[in-house]
Order: sequence, then structure tokens, then C-alpha cells
Amino acid sequence: MTPTITAFEQSPDRGQGLARDMTARWAFEEVGQRYDVRLVSFSALKNDAHRALQPFGQIPTYEEGDLVLFESGAIVLHIAERHAGLLPDDANARARAITWMFAALSTVEPVIVQRETSFYLERDKAWHEERLLIVEDRIRSRLVELSVRLGDSEWLDGTFSAGDLMMVQVLRRLGSSNILGEYPNLSAYVARGEARQAFKRAFADQLAIFTGSATDRSH
Repeated sequence: MTPTITAFEQSPDRGQGLARDMTARWAFEEVGQRYDVRLVSFSALKNDAHRALQPFGQIPTYEEGDLVLFESGAIVLHIAERHAGLLPDDANARARAITWMFAALSTVEPVIVQRETSFYLERDKAWHEERLLIVEDRIRSRLVELSVRLGDSEWLDGTFSAGDLMMVQVLRRLGSSNILGEYPNLSAYVARGEARQAFKRAFADQLAIFTGSATDRSH
């Protein structure tokens, strides 16, 4: 049975490949798994039918037979566990790759999202500039640590894995700032992720939503 994921009918990221379905699309492309996409309007996100799949009214969701999942990290992990290509065969390396998935979502992404919140939702506040500086310092603290760990390596733990997929996608959220450019090895790391053919295919499919050429379809 072909899995189905949900995506925004009108992509709020304006074609930047940042909406949360991007990681699921990328994971499917990496493992060579066909998938269907059902586009969802913003109003439909709050309907009972969608909340039955995603209790918080977000995207993406994942449906395959009787299995329903939500949260992009959980979906990518499920794809990676079901299909070869995103998790190493060695048990210890596999565990480390999963650890990096959690690190991307739990340690690195929260401070980046704080910057987005401050920049887009708090600009009219008198304390905005001060808070933004504090948040950006927190981001730099994480990036320094990540940069040291990555060093001159191509990927975080040997070969490309689901951990790299999640981390690259999280770091891409800094594209609207100059912060990532302060860390050349991290910038190169993101560029390597974006150069992967699987990423390019996933990006093109998500971009099609913004350009209006996407419909519910199979990939």
C-alpha cells in the first residue's frame, strides 16, 4: 500500500522548502519509496477529520493502511526503519544516527524557531531587538558546538543518514539570516545536503505547491 502524507494546500514558506512535509518527502526520495500527497487547506487543519490524524492541527500526517502517524521526526524515523538507505546496518551506528535526529529536533531547532518567532511575530514590541540578540547568541552557541563536532567530516557520523537529513533541514531554517555563514563547515554541510538528488526532487515537489502546479498526486 502506498503511504499518503499531508501538505499545505498553500505553502506558507513561499517555496523555500521549509514546510514540515519537506523532511518526509526527502526521506521517501532517499529510500526510493513511492508516496501520495493530500493537500490540506488551513481551515481544514482544524477540522475534526484532520485532528483525528493530527491532534494539534498541523502537517504532515502519514497514513498507510491502519497506521496513522504525525510529527515529522517520527515519520522520517518510520520511513528510515522500514526502508534501507537512511539508517546504518550496524546497531551502534544506527543508534547514533537516531540520536542525531533527536539532537536536530530537540537541541538545535528550538533556538532557531525562537528566532523565527521573534522576527516574525514580535517585531512591534519595544524589547524586540534586545530579545533577538539574545536568541541569536543562543543559536551561535549551538552552532559552535555542532561545528566543532562536525569538523572536516562530510556527515555527522560517517555516511549520510536520517540524522543528517533532519539536521540539514533544521539548519536550512537559518537561510534568511547570515548566521550560518559564520560557520563555513556547517554552510558546506548544508550545501552537500541540498546537492543530493533526493533533496532536489523533494524540493521541486514542494515548490510546485507554491507555484500552483501541484495537486494531490503520487510520487
